[in-house]
Amino acid sequence: MKIVLGARGQEKPVERLFTATFTQSDGVEEGCVIGDLVRDLLSNTPSGDLRTFYAYHGDRIVGAAIFTRLTYQDDSQVVFLLSPMAVDPDHQHQGIGQELIKSALNQLRDEGVEVAITYGDPEYYKRVGFLPISQEQARPPLQLSMPHGWIGQSLSGSQTISLAGPSSCVPALDNSDVW
Repeated sequence: MKIVLGARGQEKPVERLFTATFTQSDGVEEGCVIGDLVRDLLSNTPSGDLRTFYAYHGDRIVGAAIFTRLTYQDDSQVVFLLSPMAVDPDHQHQGIGQELIKSALNQLRDEGVEVAITYGDPEYYKRVGFLPISQEQARPPLQLSMPHGWIGQSLSGSQTISLAGPSSCVPALDNSDVW
């Protein structure tokens, strides 16, 4: 398996990966919602606000993690949000997702990103260093339907996360349906 920082030109295979993965796990409607979200993220997010990481098996993308800038109005820390990520259903339970996230976080750390946040299953993401954070520590851009899934980690060596002010996300994620 090879993990690379994503490049333009992979939009269609990545969209298909997310659609298939979420269709299998959560049904056709969710697969379509996430596929549309990924298309929007990859097509309309400025390159400075977007980092994509792909796991390849041979020449096929079998995993993808999409990170986008999360801006805190009263804080200068550089924050990126992991959302969404997927591993091809035929390649799950092989450690691909964890290796993909670890590699992505190392790259982001090297770029000067100070905090990574995601909104997902705390049990899964704790394997790669994410811990629960309160909405007081880091306000989400929209209301969370599952507040226990708001998790993050410092990439700068700080023991705690504290981000000041309201936050804003990239336009593709500024939709209550995905929160």
